[in-house]
Amino acid sequence: MTDDDKTILLDEHGNPVAKPSSDDKALINMSSERPGSVIIVALDEHVLFPGMTIPMVLGQSKTRETLEFALAQGPFIALVPRIETLGEDEYSDRTPRPDEVIKTGVLARVLKMLNLPDGNRSAVVECVARCRILRYLRTEPFLIARADYPPDTYDDTVENKAMWRASRVSLQELFKEIPGLPEGFNVAAANLEGPAQLTDFVAAHIDLPRQDRLALLEETRVEKRLEVVAEALTRELELARLAGRIREDIRAKVEKTQREYYLREQLKAIRRELGEEVDQKELLSKELEEKIDLEGLPEEVAERAHKELKRLEVLSPESPEYNVINTYLDWIVSLPWSQETHDSEDLKAAQTILDEDHYGLEEVKSRIVEFLAVRKLKPDQKGAILCFAGPPGVGKTSLGQSIARCLDRKFFRFSLGGMRDEAEIKGHRRTYIGAMPGKILQGLKQVGVRNPVFMLDEIDKLGSDWRGDPSSAMLEVLDPAQNVAFLDHYLDIPFDLSHVMFICTANVKANIPRPLLDRMEVIDLPGYILDEKVAIADKYLVRRQREAHGLEQRQLKISKSSLPKIVEGWTAESGVRNLERAIGRISRKVAAKIASGDLESERVTPNKLDEYLGKKITYKETLTRSPRVGTAVGLAWTPVGGDILNIETTRMPGKGIFRVTGQLGEVMKESVDIATSYIRHNHKRFEVDPNIFNKEDLHVHFPAGAVPKDGPSAGVTITTALISLLSGDKGLKPNPRIAMTGEMTLGGEVLPVGGIREKVLAAQRAGVTTVIIPEKNTRDIAEIPPHNIKGMEFVFAKRYDDVFKVALGTEGTVAAQASKRRSTKKKTASKKAESKETSAKKPAAKERKSR
Repeated sequence: MTDDDKTILLDEHGNPVAKPSSDDKALINMSSERPGSVIIVALDEHVLFPGMTIPMVLGQSKTRETLEFALAQGPFIALVPRIETLGEDEYSDRTPRPDEVIKTGVLARVLKMLNLPDGNRSAVVECVARCRILRYLRTEPFLIARADYPPDTYDDTVENKAMWRASRVSLQELFKEIPGLPEGFNVAAANLEGPAQLTDFVAAHIDLPRQDRLALLEETRVEKRLEVVAEALTRELELARLAGRIREDIRAKVEKTQREYYLREQLKAIRRELGEEVDQKELLSKELEEKIDLEGLPEEVAERAHKELKRLEVLSPESPEYNVINTYLDWIVSLPWSQETHDSEDLKAAQTILDEDHYGLEEVKSRIVEFLAVRKLKPDQKGAILCFAGPPGVGKTSLGQSIARCLDRKFFRFSLGGMRDEAEIKGHRRTYIGAMPGKILQGLKQVGVRNPVFMLDEIDKLGSDWRGDPSSAMLEVLDPAQNVAFLDHYLDIPFDLSHVMFICTANVKANIPRPLLDRMEVIDLPGYILDEKVAIADKYLVRRQREAHGLEQRQLKISKSSLPKIVEGWTAESGVRNLERAIGRISRKVAAKIASGDLESERVTPNKLDEYLGKKITYKETLTRSPRVGTAVGLAWTPVGGDILNIETTRMPGKGIFRVTGQLGEVMKESVDIATSYIRHNHKRFEVDPNIFNKEDLHVHFPAGAVPKDGPSAGVTITTALISLLSGDKGLKPNPRIAMTGEMTLGGEVLPVGGIREKVLAAQRAGVTTVIIPEKNTRDIAEIPPHNIKGMEFVFAKRYDDVFKVALGTEGTVAAQASKRRSTKKKTASKKAESKETSAKKPAAKERKSR
């Protein structure tokens, strides 16, 4: 069987038809007009449109055989795209099937055939018109089909005209935005005669998806093609403009870089001609090398610095790593590895400086002098870290400055309040952008010596979060056994911090983490008493504020009697900051009057304080004049000093409900429960009816109600007030001139409490004559200046029975006190009478003797 016998002809519906004659010329229209039957060349990837003239490279494939066969019949072929692009090799050895190509292609005229050096041939073809396949006449050895040429249709409306013009303008703008475009494109675009040619031209040359190209090829309605083409042109124009802007930016940057490089080279050439050529990179490297050799760096540090310097020398200054290494080396050579100051060893001068800068605080000053003495005898001693703990304004920070003056050292203060990032202490690693050492090394670089006085302020206010725990990082800093090789993350080289004198400050010791507190020696700074505040104001604050406001001594004088009034009426603090602010306010107002000419000088007396400071803003609790049942006077400690606490109780018919008010903390509420349980357990001893707790409601109140209160020290006072309330017909009334403090236990023991100094001074100011305190607090009375407690009586209680005897018993009831006073008056009168008799008898005896 021959190949012709295998040929199958299909009609337009795909059905077999009778085989034509063997003469293929009978199937091909050889006229120069558009043929009715065409030989089909399948295109794998390309989609061609009318008006295109392109070269086709023909390899040793079926396409070349088909094209050569077609040229033997005439100049026309049909170029039809395949439905799917599966690669040219897959179709190289066989004729494509009818179902592998679409129904529409282009009729092309072969203009020229060329032989290529590699043995292949190239054909230049001109696409003439759209070609639609009607039916296939032959499938082997080549595809031959009956075809027609559908005309383009165009609805000549205003909208279509506008779209045609807009597309033409967009095409012209697009060609302007694309640099290096061949001139032939512009010429071809300018000679487009209508919208049909425009759509085919754009579809042929604009980057569109293959499926969109196939749709445009099959579409004969020009307005539909215009819609797709207009959208594509708009999109390509925007992309071309954006690419143009990017291109211009890049060009500008490149031109700037080239221009700078050119100018630098010119500058180098000019300096070379003048003999002044200096390479900045070499100069920097030389300076760093000199510093490394001259700074006396430890061997390990110098070795690391030289290694980094070698890396720096091989890098370009434009490299980001260059600046990182340069900054790192600058930090290494800037730190004081060996520089230090010589300590002053004059302890008398140190004592004088402390006395000049601070009034009182004798125990604190003594401890500081002792610390300095040990440093003098053993300079290399790894002593404890000092921590000044006390309320605000008592001079903790200024004490650190005074210590620096005593030692003649540099001083650096670093506030830790609110710090939550561990990197603030130990620095950031160099892998981070903008990394730098921690505050410890920053401070040492700033002072320029390795043995400054380094004050870590507000260490009790350190925080922690996801960035780390700064208090844990401080352990290495403040531990004398570890800080000899402190490792900062940025530096990554051990630095010896043992020469630094660290001083910490804190307001509340309980807030300092326990491991950190164990590494420090805490020196408590109590709040100033009234006399100390008055002395500080008289010696320091008045003079300082007068100078700060440009006043002379003759222009402003504040009487010494006015200072206690200012302290008690306009300040509420343990320190003297608000006192200095009040004096500053007086100074400002006096300065304003003197500057305006209303005054020449002013002497501020107590009766003028309201004029300069306004109404009083602080009021102390006062004692009641007459004793009352169910009321007792306690003593309280506050951050701004001591105060008295009038505890009130009352009873009423009810169901045994017990109420406690006064904004109390949990510990103080427990003290009320302990007092109640103690009384109920010992109701027989205190002659209290136990049924009262079931048939009456009890209420305990702690004025003032808006002030938060907590702590166990009101235990004995609460017990006393409740016993007085429940004493029944006896009506035990505590003397309001007796105040007490102490923690109660269920067994009746009185435990020690804190703040005795402040509490006793508050009692003295309020007019209390007798103070009951725990026996174990006896030594605290010795800390109070004797003149501040002159005339006061102290009772030291071991158990509550000692409190009861004085506050409510035979030694403390009102009747007993009155009887004692009457007895004392009688004894006093009798002694006076005897004294008068004795003085009257003496002259008579002298007279008899002389005779």
